[in-house]
Amino acid sequence: MRSLLIAGVALALTSNIVSAQSGARRAAPSTRATAEVSLTFADTAAQRVAGKPALMRIDYGQPHLRGRKLLTDSLVPMGKVWRLGANAATIFTTDVDLVMGGKDVAKGRYVAQLLPETSGWTLILQQETTGAAQVNVAAYDKAKDYARIPLKATTLMHGVESLGIALVPSTAPGAQKGDLSISWGTVQLSAEWLVK
Repeated sequence: MRSLLIAGVALALTSNIVSAQSGARRAAPSTRATAEVSLTFADTAAQRVAGKPALMRIDYGQPHLRGRKLLTDSLVPMGKVWRLGANAATIFTTDVDLVMGGKDVAKGRYVAQLLPETSGWTLILQQETTGAAQVNVAAYDKAKDYARIPLKATTLMHGVESLGIALVPSTAPGAQKGDLSISWGTVQLSAEWLVK
């Protein structure tokens, strides 16, 4: 009788675990991330009246390596334009005119993509005109390039699991400036930005 009771309890526990697992939620394979810089000293009169500082912002899907190698045809293909992120397009927005990596970037909204090549990495900005909160990734069309910004590449000693993009402001006196930094795996890319 005791063994029958133990078997019944074990069966009940097993069925509860299976029921709990079937209703369990899974984590998404990638997440959304945002980097933002508030340019409080470079805002315009209209922004002051509206009570808003000028902003620089990058919104991107944040993929994770999960044991994969970065520079492969299935992840970040060398010599081909990559969407710089996961899922929806990566959107870079600036409320001010900039010089980024030596290239002029007018205030506006851009789809950001990346071209990894053995001779150097390039950030590609294409104007985004839909104004939609999320923009689907479209096939790359070179004719739509607004700016191609050369990036300085360095190798990290310790790999970074998740794609990270940061807009890092400088505290140096003078014009507002800083760095755009992109890190994933053992690759770190950067370009200086400067408010015009």
